[in-house]
Formats: sequence, C-alpha cells, structure tokens
Amino acid sequence: MTDCERLDMTWGSSASSGYCSESDSEPELELFYTARTSLRKTKRRKEKDEPVDCRKQELSLSEIQQKVKEYNAQVNSNLFMVLNRDGSYTGFIKVQFKLARPVSLPPPRSTSSSSGRDGDCQEDKALKHHTSFYLPRDTVKHLHISSSTRAREVIEALLKKFTVVDNPAKFSLFERSERQNQVYLRKLADGEHPLFLRLCAGPNEQVLSLVLKENETGEVNWDAFSFPELQNFLRILKREEEDHVRQIVRRYTLARDKMKEALKNFSTPG
Repeated sequence: MTDCERLDMTWGSSASSGYCSESDSEPELELFYTARTSLRKTKRRKEKDEPVDCRKQELSLSEIQQKVKEYNAQVNSNLFMVLNRDGSYTGFIKVQFKLARPVSLPPPRSTSSSSGRDGDCQEDKALKHHTSFYLPRDTVKHLHISSSTRAREVIEALLKKFTVVDNPAKFSLFERSERQNQVYLRKLADGEHPLFLRLCAGPNEQVLSLVLKENETGEVNWDAFSFPELQNFLRILKREEEDHVRQIVRRYTLARDKMKEALKNFSTPG
C-alpha cells in the first residue's frame, strides 16, 4: 500500500460546499466563481517566486524528536504530529485551493437496474461527458499524511477526494509565506515532502502555508482540455454574456423610467 493510499482526509471547516455548478447556484453568487473573476487582476500585495527559507534536507532522529515536541507544544487543536519508532512521523497539513479555472467531474453513474448491452452503452456514453465546476477560492482541505508522502501524491489525493478527473500534471503545490508585509511563493517539486516543510516551519500559517494552484504557462493551452471541458467553458461564457446584457438593459431601463417620471412632473413656463 502506498503512502497516498494511506492518506486519511478530513474536511476543512472553511467551505461548506465544494462546488458551484451551473444548475444549483444563484446568479449573483455564480459571478464570483466564473471566468470573469479568474481573468480580473486585482492589485494586492505582490507575490514573488522566491523560496521561504533554506532548510536542511535531512534531520537526525534526535532533531526530528525535538521538532515534533516543539511543534505539538504550539498546536492549539488536536492536529498533533505523531512520531514513530523508525523515525517517520505523521500529521496534518492544510491545503488552500486557489484555482482560477474550473475542474472537471465525472457524471453520476446511472442507478438504473437495466442490464445488457443497452445499459452498458448508455453508461459508456455518459462517462464520456464531464461536468465542470468552479471551486471557491477559499476552499480548504485538511489531509493526514506521513513524512514520506510526496507533493505529487498530495495533489493526486486532493483531486481524488473531490472526484476531479483532470490530469494532476495541470496542478502544482506551492508553499506560501509572509515576511515584512511581503508574500513569497515557491513551487514544490514533485518529490518534496510537505509534512517535512510543515514540521520545520511549525504550525503558524503565516510562516508557511500550502496552496494548490494551476501550473502557470502564460497563455492558456486550450489543447490540453477535453472536448466536454471546452463546451462547458463556452456555455459559462455565454451565460456571463447574457447576464451582462441583462444588467445593462436593466440599468438603462431604470434610467429611462426615471427620466419619464421627471418629464411628467416638468412644467413649462407659461
């Protein structure tokens, strides 16, 4: 059994719902998660692609024991780290989602009791069509992992937990830190161990936090998306366009009504 299979995951408390779909969301709320939001550039604290700190790649058993003891002394919850006899350790990491593009989910499997070729063909046809969702940017997930769990396994486990069918290679895990009102980001290599970074930094999220983002490749490589994904993007953009037109029409209609009301009350000099 791999470390990824041994992952024990619990929900984060900051997001009550994992998805925002086309059918069950209010239009006003949906605007926050649509492509228009992902394309908007906000002027916040500048993020620099720099490492947080230079840390030792290996720790002795005594050093690990001391760091686990210091870490647990700073934890205000029950999310402690547990040291094993062989020097390995387990603990919790918290990953924040900052995805600008939608993720793809498989359609629900048919619950029909029909069997035979017709049923198999219908199921195969349904599996070819995916549904796209925008994950809220404040979604947080807690994972219980071991010291040998690698960053790539964490990404795969997160996508599996959300039943996301996108290629894990589209995403990367970043470490984020704040120093002197400056935010620093560093992309983790696939072979790095997130729990080791958490242990070295301590439980303070400002010292170090973990963020899941899409790989930045400059221009969007639309060829990397499947046909159903592209269709969903077009549907979302069409809905945004229609909603924008409705807002403009509503604004001008309101202004026209106010002007007509003012004309009724207008009296010309005699």
